[in-house]
Amino acid sequence: MSTVRWGTPAARGILATAILGSGMAMIDGTVVNVALPHMGAELGAAVAGLQWIVDGYLLALAALILVAGSLGDRYGRRRVFVVGVIWFGVASVLCGLAWSPQVLIGARVLQGVGGALLTPGSLAILQSAFVREDRARAIGAWSGLSGIAAAAGPVLGGLLVQLWSWRLVFLINVPIAALCVWLAYRHVPETRGAVGRIDARGSVLGAVGLAAATACLVEAPVRGLDWLVVGCGAVGVVSLVVFVVHLRRAADPLVPPSLFADRTFTISNALTFVVYGALGGGLLLMAMQLQVSLGYSPTEAGLAGMPITVVMLLLSSRFGQWASKAGPRWFLVVGPLLVAAGMLLLIRVTPGTSYLGAVLPGVLVFGMGLAVVVAPVTATVLAAAPDEHAGVASGVNNAVARTGSLLAIAVLPAAAGLSGDAYTDPAALTAAWQNALVIAAVMAAIGGLLAIGVRGNVLAEAHTPEETADAPHPGECLHCDIDAPPTHVRN
Repeated sequence: MSTVRWGTPAARGILATAILGSGMAMIDGTVVNVALPHMGAELGAAVAGLQWIVDGYLLALAALILVAGSLGDRYGRRRVFVVGVIWFGVASVLCGLAWSPQVLIGARVLQGVGGALLTPGSLAILQSAFVREDRARAIGAWSGLSGIAAAAGPVLGGLLVQLWSWRLVFLINVPIAALCVWLAYRHVPETRGAVGRIDARGSVLGAVGLAAATACLVEAPVRGLDWLVVGCGAVGVVSLVVFVVHLRRAADPLVPPSLFADRTFTISNALTFVVYGALGGGLLLMAMQLQVSLGYSPTEAGLAGMPITVVMLLLSSRFGQWASKAGPRWFLVVGPLLVAAGMLLLIRVTPGTSYLGAVLPGVLVFGMGLAVVVAPVTATVLAAAPDEHAGVASGVNNAVARTGSLLAIAVLPAAAGLSGDAYTDPAALTAAWQNALVIAAVMAAIGGLLAIGVRGNVLAEAHTPEETADAPHPGECLHCDIDAPPTHVRN
């Protein structure tokens, strides 16, 4: 039963919990990149070892994201979220104490498991705790503040490495995890959704398929189409095809096929795939273009994109609120079109151009587009699924977003004409950068056109009889699947 209203102390506590948990996982996805040279020097790691310090985390996270969402629905979203946070904190200690590249890679894999357990749970908690009309606004605040965490990762990593050691990059997670667990038990009500046993066969097929597909997409830009990349791609495709067939036949599937029978759920995930693909490929090449062709330092290139984060922080929650009232359709149409317009403006970023004249206008329009679309599309995906499947719906959307981004990173440079060491030549890189922006803009625009098919206002549909019943009095629980102490109930 959703009883939390926006602006109440309970709402602030739940938001802080979700943002701290997911932000911790997001930061560790980017913060390590800055510290890699120091890790390699101290541990004697080769380039392949450094690569697996990053990839081991991504593979574990991608492989288990669907399973983790389903676990939360069945066994309690707060419970699985807290387990994930504690697991992540313990793995962070192992990372900080690592004495060899092999130990660090293993600890990073364990970190990815913790990240998978907590990531879909953070959104499912918001979906299940907030009243329907406030959910999109809460998700908007979550996306804006979590975006700051992701953007701050490289800067924070540099500061921590300079302050003491690369080990501090991981050990800093321990107090954050402890605070997150305390907030979760103090403010977050326990909720459950789906019942029944976990789909073991579907879990294995989904995990193997996502892990193999992710390995293929991560390794392809580095290794090319060698036996490992092709083999992982083949295993991933076959496993995912068998996974889909299994879902259609299983009595209690990991991902209910009925979710995709909902037009809004399917369209919103398709939009997520193409927009995050455009986002991942575009931002990767922008960082290269700014450094190679315009002479920016790595720090300057990172700061160049900060207006995107600022715009999202200021406006994501507001657009989520407006989408709840007006319906998500036109936000899902206009947002991707603004993203496409921002990318086309960035075509003017060529050697000799200034930040204020060429870079800033493009990133501002780009950021505005993301602010318009991210919270509404995330809220729409969750709202289109039954509340009992909020965790698995969040897992599906996370997997779709990550796959779209990784696919674009693997394919877009080559599709734009960037191969070999051409990225070191400003002229060749600029030509490929402009081609890539056109491709990414078309992808984003396709996402906007897909959203025309969204009908109605799923964000504000009438509550179920259980949701519209009188809210419980403080200390009273009217639903057997919810364990809500008095502090969780609105006064």
